[in-house]
Amino acid sequence: MVDEVEFTSYYGRPIIKPPVWKTPDVPLYLFLGGAAGSSAVLGALAEGTRRPALARVAHLTAGGGALASVAFLIHDLGRPSRFLNMLRVLKTTSPLSVGSWILAPFSALTTATAGAHLLGRFPLLRRFTGAGAAVLGGPMTTYTAALLADTAVPSWHEAHRELPVVFAGSAMAAGGGITTALTPLDEAGPARRVAAMGAAIELAAMHRVEHGHGLVSEPYRTGRAGKLLKTARACTATGAGLTLLAGRSRTAAAVSGALLAVGSVLTRFGVFDAGMASAKDPRYTVEPQRARARASEAAASRAAAGSRRGS
Repeated sequence: MVDEVEFTSYYGRPIIKPPVWKTPDVPLYLFLGGAAGSSAVLGALAEGTRRPALARVAHLTAGGGALASVAFLIHDLGRPSRFLNMLRVLKTTSPLSVGSWILAPFSALTTATAGAHLLGRFPLLRRFTGAGAAVLGGPMTTYTAALLADTAVPSWHEAHRELPVVFAGSAMAAGGGITTALTPLDEAGPARRVAAMGAAIELAAMHRVEHGHGLVSEPYRTGRAGKLLKTARACTATGAGLTLLAGRSRTAAAVSGALLAVGSVLTRFGVFDAGMASAKDPRYTVEPQRARARASEAAASRAAAGSRRGS
């Protein structure tokens, strides 16, 4: 009998180098940027449909979220000059470089839009900067998922198709939920619909991430990440259900918005923790590599057998 294989590495070190990103800085950066992006889109839609209260709340949420997101990113980097250095060159093959060039102008535009709302002046400038922020709002919700998936971290890289969808849905749920909670009921209809749609997208895509990639999906269901994502799923589903009552009750709107925001935060923390766990355990690197090698050998054998039969 052969003993069960124990997956270890040289001196117990990980096979790949885990990212040096910090907690809670990076998960909060992921959450705040996404919520700001969806809020910016909501704000522009509200401006176009003459919902001033919703537009104000959405634009203030976008501006505050963008600035906080930049602050957490800079804190993770260690000093502001490192963020500025990322803007010296636009490298289209690097998600980090492209993301920096999305985040910087988006933050400037949302801050200008929020400032115009607070001052109660410059309506034309506010509409112009708000429209510009909305154009960048969509990429803001998804570029951080590409940033994670472009690494060698197994549980992030294998889910590269689903993670942008998860982050986009989560951002919609968070932005829609926050603006639903803070906007008068008669103007919050679009925010409620965006929140409910985002929650449904997030739940469906996250189920695929948690169950659709064999072994590397396991970190999403176990350990600290599994607990965080299970709680996130409960908050998001409950918050989405309460949006059905949020049009008639201020209390339901507030509770729904809070649950959706909390669910979005926990999703980011859970995804982050799952990736870090998969990077630290050699099993999640070794077993998929061996499975791919076996599949490649089997395909080559079938091709060779077919060639012999043909000849």
